[in-house]
Amino acid sequence: MSSVVVHQQPLALVPTLGPAAWRADIVAHLGAGKRIHTLYARRGSGQQVLLTAVLEDDGGSSRFRRTQLGPHDVYHELSSQFPALHCFEREIHEQTGLPMPGHPWLKPLRYEGQDQSAMNRHSFYKIEGRELHEVAVGPIHAGVIEPGSFRFMCLGEEVHHLEIQLGYQHRGVEQRLCQIDPRRAGPLVETVAGDTSVAWAWAWAAAVEALGGCTLPIDVEVARAVALELERVAMHLAGLAGLAADIGFLQGASSYGRLRTTAINTSMRLCGSRFGRGAVRVGGIGMQLPADLLADVVANIALLRTDLAIINEHFLTAHTVVHRLQGAGVLSTAQARELGVVGMAARSAGVAIDGRQGRDQGAWHVLPLAASTLVGGDCWDRARLRILEMEASLAWSHDALQLHPRWGSARQTVGPLQPQTLVTAVVEGWRGEVVHCLETGAGGELVHCKVQDPSLRNWMGLAIALRGNEISDFPICNKSFDLSYCGNDL
Repeated sequence: MSSVVVHQQPLALVPTLGPAAWRADIVAHLGAGKRIHTLYARRGSGQQVLLTAVLEDDGGSSRFRRTQLGPHDVYHELSSQFPALHCFEREIHEQTGLPMPGHPWLKPLRYEGQDQSAMNRHSFYKIEGRELHEVAVGPIHAGVIEPGSFRFMCLGEEVHHLEIQLGYQHRGVEQRLCQIDPRRAGPLVETVAGDTSVAWAWAWAAAVEALGGCTLPIDVEVARAVALELERVAMHLAGLAGLAADIGFLQGASSYGRLRTTAINTSMRLCGSRFGRGAVRVGGIGMQLPADLLADVVANIALLRTDLAIINEHFLTAHTVVHRLQGAGVLSTAQARELGVVGMAARSAGVAIDGRQGRDQGAWHVLPLAASTLVGGDCWDRARLRILEMEASLAWSHDALQLHPRWGSARQTVGPLQPQTLVTAVVEGWRGEVVHCLETGAGGELVHCKVQDPSLRNWMGLAIALRGNEISDFPICNKSFDLSYCGNDL
């Protein structure tokens, strides 16, 4: 009874098409307005490159399509027609060296496997003109922000183009995950993108459980969902606190920050970590909910709902807030669809993508969650969407605890994984969909994994949203998207 999108298929049954037929199938799929979860490659036998596309099917389910290219084959790029694929194709080229003539933006995402000094020779996009100037920010930033280069092309104060280059802390996560027992990899997986620990741990657990034939009871699914919604609330509070601080709205900065402490302390009471680490484990959960703790959790949720209503009203009605955020960093619905933006950045631009909606089983089927979508696509709507999602998550969590007030931390033993099988799991984290694809070999061992944070797809959305804005708008645009460096630099 999985609450999240999980699809698995024996490798022998995965459709493997010729390159031309594979490309035509993806073009038809995307041309019909459907989405792609991920596209990745791995080296096969000899010089073969095996390409796998995970496509979203009707009803939010997934399906696989594969093709194989030899050493003399040329990959016919799709990014010119479907810009949403640019990050996937750039990654494939970087990892395999597969030729992609005609690709409009064939630059490395991470300089994976290369000398890191090669990043110093990165070819940033240039705009010619005597009155134009460049502003280079990074890669080293103040405080504890992770490294990343931002190159602004400006006419006066107006940004004509922003190029974002990350990859300074590439860690080889996917290779490392193939070297350990996937049933015991939870503590590593949940630290890959530490602000999304629950979503990452759940995606991994769901994929491994599917391979091990493990089905969990509904109370475990609800417990995981409550932990996920607490993570969503905590991170939305952190984002709103930062956004309020950036525009000098100190009531919001202090109040949202204070309430975030309540949210993360609730997670700590449940699993021992303010970041939700340990909440989800393969085969079950690492949380217990005795009667006294249930009362405290319910009280904390009630406090959050009461106090949030007060500060939200002040935030949403303050003229200084509305004036500063409204109209800044607009990403239109058409742009969001074209770029394949996901999560709250998509939903605030009128693209209703939410993996918790329309589920036919699991926690969000037993107790549906109210959907939130706005259409403005600016910093104002990205802030408002956070508020709407917090209200929905807290209301849902309160009701879920009434329906399933008892959890047990006992975990099921996940046996040997099914051999030669491909599985994907998609979890709607606070930032957007977290995608994990695992492939097993003849002995059930993990031979390849593809893990993906929503930031991979959304960084280009930030760059496009900033065009036409003053460079001083970048801090609030950046915070309104709230993307992850380490989620990109796997």
